[in-house]
Amino acid sequence: MRLRKTKQVPFRSPGELDAMAAAGAIVGSALVAVRDAAKVGVSTLDLDAVAESVIRDAGAVPSFKGYHGFPGSICSSVNDVVVHGIPSSSVVLAEGDLVSIDCGAILDGWHGDSAWTFGVGELSPADHDLSEATRLSMEAGIAAMVDGARLTDISHAIETGTRKAEQTFGRSFGIVDGYGGHGIGREMHLDPFLPNEGDPGHGPLLVIGSTLAIEPMLTLGTTDTTELPDHWTVVTDDGSRAAHWEHTVAVTADGPRILTQRPS
Repeated sequence: MRLRKTKQVPFRSPGELDAMAAAGAIVGSALVAVRDAAKVGVSTLDLDAVAESVIRDAGAVPSFKGYHGFPGSICSSVNDVVVHGIPSSSVVLAEGDLVSIDCGAILDGWHGDSAWTFGVGELSPADHDLSEATRLSMEAGIAAMVDGARLTDISHAIETGTRKAEQTFGRSFGIVDGYGGHGIGREMHLDPFLPNEGDPGHGPLLVIGSTLAIEPMLTLGTTDTTELPDHWTVVTDDGSRAAHWEHTVAVTADGPRILTQRPS
């Protein structure tokens, strides 16, 4: 009987990972520039212009602009918007807003993809905890990206990280249903889809060079969302606030390598 070969998460050579890291560094710089510009009275369309300028000045191209018709260089998701918020002159930042910025860049044919949630001015304790819980859940998923792991080992690590954060902060967090991470390389979205919760030990095998975008999305309430009539913007059904953190990560012999590092 012929044994069935275990499917693997697609992998890259060391040189290709360096090329992805170069694209990812541009994304990191764009996110830092956007956060620095995110002040009271600034619109999300203004932030989009900042990100596009950083990306193009570095010789790269925004991944998002024109992707299936998306009009922006970033997804700008404010308060109850979970993901895919369209930059707009009518969305003007106010004190205490919770802002999630998702950004991508293509350099020499390779993609970087990362998201960051932060506050405008001072956040409420609940919003601060939500963002921190999402970051910690992402980091738990990143730590599970090791040679020989299975895809859902990462899913389980993210879910476990969320439940641990609930104990740390004394709050409940909703893991947004139906959204998750993905493969990435010469295309922004590749198989496999990476759920943000689930039992471990299933799915494709991770090997040296495997690359994934890890991106938990948590809320202060429901796990249910609705896509608005613009066919992009996703909001929580109960109006609760949401956070989104993401890094592009590779498996290496020395452990996980974050390919979307931000300048300090």
